[in-house]
Amino acid sequence: MTTTNSESIGNHYSVGNRHDSVDKQRFLVKLTGVIAGGMFIDGYILGIVGPVIGAITVDLDLSLAVEGLIGASALIGIFFGGPLGGWLADKLGRKPLFAIDLAVFILGSVLQFFVDSAWQLFVVRLLMGIAIGADYSVGWPLLAEFAPHRRRGKLLAVTEVAWFVGFMVAFVVGYVLTTAWSLDWRIILGTSTIPAVILFLARLGMPESPRWLMNRGRTEEATEIAHAYLEDPTDVLDIANEGTRKGTFRMLFSPAYRRSTIFISVFWFCAITVQFPIVTFAASVLSDYGLGDGLAGAIGLNGLALLGVVVSVFLIERIGRRKLTIPQQWVCAVVLLVLGLWSSAPPLMVLIGFLVFAFANAMCAGLTGVYPGEIFPTEIRGLGTGFATSFSRIGAASGTFLMPWSMHNLGSATTMVIAAGICVVGAVVSQVLAPETMGRNLSETSAPRS
Repeated sequence: MTTTNSESIGNHYSVGNRHDSVDKQRFLVKLTGVIAGGMFIDGYILGIVGPVIGAITVDLDLSLAVEGLIGASALIGIFFGGPLGGWLADKLGRKPLFAIDLAVFILGSVLQFFVDSAWQLFVVRLLMGIAIGADYSVGWPLLAEFAPHRRRGKLLAVTEVAWFVGFMVAFVVGYVLTTAWSLDWRIILGTSTIPAVILFLARLGMPESPRWLMNRGRTEEATEIAHAYLEDPTDVLDIANEGTRKGTFRMLFSPAYRRSTIFISVFWFCAITVQFPIVTFAASVLSDYGLGDGLAGAIGLNGLALLGVVVSVFLIERIGRRKLTIPQQWVCAVVLLVLGLWSSAPPLMVLIGFLVFAFANAMCAGLTGVYPGEIFPTEIRGLGTGFATSFSRIGAASGTFLMPWSMHNLGSATTMVIAAGICVVGAVVSQVLAPETMGRNLSETSAPRS
């Protein structure tokens, strides 16, 4: 069957493409932009909580536990939305889910204007998180399936840049609207509606993935879309290697794919279990180390994180995935261990340590947006991405929920030592299991690794 598909696609290619290379490049830019937009609003809704959590706590009379729960609500939603969206994307296609998940997000975003209790805010942001989790499981597979193999890593990493931009923009917007204009926290949270509506309109009319269509046995449609939108003839021919197997959850833990599942799940879990609480509560963490109110340091922390993932974008197709994944995790572990053990460190050294952590952590975190789309086959690409997303959010949610408690009850030193240990686990697993996928077609990067 593969030979027949290859001959059909090759013959179709010799006739000529319906779209010239400029049209294809424009489509790829748009597709990358609308997928990055989903990452932007994810970063935005998570970042916007930090500047207003104090006002929410006072207004709704939140306990420390409920405050942490509100901060983690969207992450908990992503935990459920990731595998659900991935399963639906593999079953029904990438295209329909690409618009539906954003419509659900917009609904939740609008409802933020009207919440008047802690449980309402939790439920609304949980709903938004479910939509975002589904978007992870649709967007990254879709981009991986359209991107040229020699630029796939860079384009996927760009979406992570959008996450950090969204987080930082939200932090600045929240701070300005809180201090300069003294707006109600509901309005500040609800500002996420604006980029979400723009993004929803931009996503209308996107084509279905040719690889998904080929996997479903719809060869003619797949061939037509491949020639209309794929830039590289090698990628066009590579879709002929798609089988028509039905994906199941059990496949994630089969001998063929369990190494991939374990690697991306643990790597992602460890990277953001430490990252999320530190950047979310950056101001208060730095304040505990004697750095004033911590605001300037928090902005610097997020700025260095953004720079770190931008550096990954420029290097990923030059030095490969492993060199951007493994060393940086060891750097993070050493920095956090030093901060934990050096209790008398001067404030300036503490700030430098956290800035180094933010930069190094973001460099490897950029790979969390690259690997899921590459290492799973088409029939479980959405489900595998969704599972890894869900597993990672266990760490992000628990870290965000427990950080205030740990800093208050265990102290900053112990908290940093624990965080360093988590980084070590991620580094060891990556050292053993991380594959090198640079410059390879998806049929090769997603091949069984038993």
